[in-house]
Amino acid sequence: MSGHHSPISAARATIAALATPLRLETLGPIAGRFVHALRLIALHERIGRDPVPELAVRLGSVEVAAKALILAQTISASWPENIHVGRFCCRLLSHDEATIGAFVDATARADRPAFEAALTGLVRAERMPRLWEGALALAAAELRAV
Repeated sequence: MSGHHSPISAARATIAALATPLRLETLGPIAGRFVHALRLIALHERIGRDPVPELAVRLGSVEVAAKALILAQTISASWPENIHVGRFCCRLLSHDEATIGAFVDATARADRPAFEAALTGLVRAERMPRLWEGALALAAAELRAV
């Protein structure tokens, strides 16, 4: 039967898609900048330094830096396990970064259904409003900084 896909071939396609990491360039500008901020925050956390001064310089705004740090802390408190982030120079996204980028992109578009779809099954429903509000605050700060 040509054109008919078996469940096994569908599963293989899903596994292959998961094995191919997304690139940072696939994210929108707000999500892409946030992933960079998240990586910088993780680096500063490892060395025990405050990330806000460098974030403010790199993001061009103290407000955006503060909102990025608040969202990163909210994600960390809501995520089911430690967040895996890539190296600061790497253009490939970890699965966590891809998910975070997807929900930040959805929030920047004010697309609540896409936001919830990105997090359903990963984050408990009662934790989603804080993530939505944090991502909205970041997007608003980014737009004010333009």
